Amino acid sequence: MLTAGSTTRTAAATNAAGALPRKATASGTAYHEAGNGEPLVLIHGVGMRLDAWAPQIAFLSAGHRVIAVDMPGHGESAKLPAGSRLEEFVAWFGRFLDEMAIDTANVAGHSMGALVSGGAAATFGKRITRVAYLNGVYKRDPEAKAAVLSRAAAIPVSGVDKEGPLARWFGDDTDSVVARELTRKWLNLVDPQGYAVAYAAFAGGDETYADGWKDVSGPALFLTGSDDPNSTPLMATQMAGLAPRGYARIVEGHRHMVNLTAPDIVNSLLAEWLSFGEDER
Repeated sequence: MLTAGSTTRTAAATNAAGALPRKATASGTAYHEAGNGEPLVLIHGVGMRLDAWAPQIAFLSAGHRVIAVDMPGHGESAKLPAGSRLEEFVAWFGRFLDEMAIDTANVAGHSMGALVSGGAAATFGKRITRVAYLNGVYKRDPEAKAAVLSRAAAIPVSGVDKEGPLARWFGDDTDSVVARELTRKWLNLVDPQGYAVAYAAFAGGDETYADGWKDVSGPALFLTGSDDPNSTPLMATQMAGLAPRGYARIVEGHRHMVNLTAPDIVNSLLAEWLSFGEDER
């Protein structure tokens, strides 16, 4: 396990930076691009926006063309239709790569974005060179499955629950203070319909591509926090055992938003993952 020291200064810098400037594809997908080199595409989770990757963009754009994308119905991206499943989100991502004229890419996803990145790695073949699966789920147990489906069903009736995710995603440690408030801000900005569609796909998508890891030939990083109650270390190690070049990294003492609460460690692990060649890992 990896232990993080204080990262409040880094999180505060992210907060002070504000919203990142965006461009949009012809179909209405918003993205932010920085740096040059081999492409790295970053996909955030439900209720978030591409700005959640600010610490990773700042660090990794020194050696890569980093493209962070607003998921459909989030940030400034157009929505997908009601009832869209995980497969439709993966298809959306394929269209985004086409619009950006990206033939091959490294892809890192967080939470729902991890499910999308995993689906892309399982179905796009060699187009996905490497995949990083941050705080992603794998075959939830019946209790966890029932809980997430119940939350998804409640959204159209009760609206976006902002306090529940914050309680699950963050502890009371000092590293989480700024990141929690920044996340609260993003949850307050989210489009309720876009959130509902994405959350339903997230709730029902934990097994959609779960058996595809055996066919993912590139380096596959499975990263989560030791205290993440939903995207657990066990899930990460299970998936790592299935992918031919899979490996797990667990950040001690952190929960779901580990890329914000332990950005220095996450940046280092992503840089390591990006350095692996075809015959490594």
